[in-house]
Amino acid sequence: MGEVRFFSTTALKGIVARLGILVALLLPSPHVIHGQQRPSISELLRQFEGERVFWRQFEVAKAIVATNDASVLPQLESWLTHEDRHLRGNAAFIFCGLGDTRGFDVIVSILGDRSERREVHKISSVGLPSIQRQISEDRYYAAHLLGDLKDPRAVPILVPLLADPDVNYIVPWSLGQISNSSAIAPLIGSLSDPNPSMRVLVIHALVELKAGGALPRLRQLLDDNARSNFDKFESVAEAAQVAVAKLKSEPAR
Repeated sequence: MGEVRFFSTTALKGIVARLGILVALLLPSPHVIHGQQRPSISELLRQFEGERVFWRQFEVAKAIVATNDASVLPQLESWLTHEDRHLRGNAAFIFCGLGDTRGFDVIVSILGDRSERREVHKISSVGLPSIQRQISEDRYYAAHLLGDLKDPRAVPILVPLLADPDVNYIVPWSLGQISNSSAIAPLIGSLSDPNPSMRVLVIHALVELKAGGALPRLRQLLDDNARSNFDKFESVAEAAQVAVAKLKSEPAR
């Protein structure tokens, strides 16, 4: 847990992952936005199939979903078994976003996929390709995609991952994005996590969920001066103080 996976800014909007989830995930891609004119669905498909930088391809995937045109899915079926699990996840995001349940199932399967892959992009501390770090990155990205989908079916899948060191840093963000109240109780439980970075991330997620019922536990953290290892090294107490101010007018959930 010594390496920074991502930092959080207002309401966890700024995401930077140790495992390759870049800030650019949240930024518009020049391949998708071309001034005033939106690209056609055929052009979007061409861009998706020709793009191998996963975060750029994800922006194209979001644009395809926005067309609400499920007729494109047969042309993308082969991507659901793509060897690169990031690109496979992007295709699955399109399927799920256009109402095909295969997409959700593929993303969930990536979370449990620890098999080796031919292409390894992650490098170990000694400068060699690291299969284990690649697997961790792939699983982390899948957990991120579940947050992007905002599908409440993902809550019981994500909650156990609050204790998984491969993906736990992204799970509070994803649960906050899904915005389902069933995530609140397990998040409150995670305020006892020994890692102060996790406690801060969980606090932000509870604010995102407008979890007024978390106030008693949050007030217990107002003297917790342990600091997170990302962004401005925010302390647990500082995050709790801001959360209490924001949540005190929210009804208990």
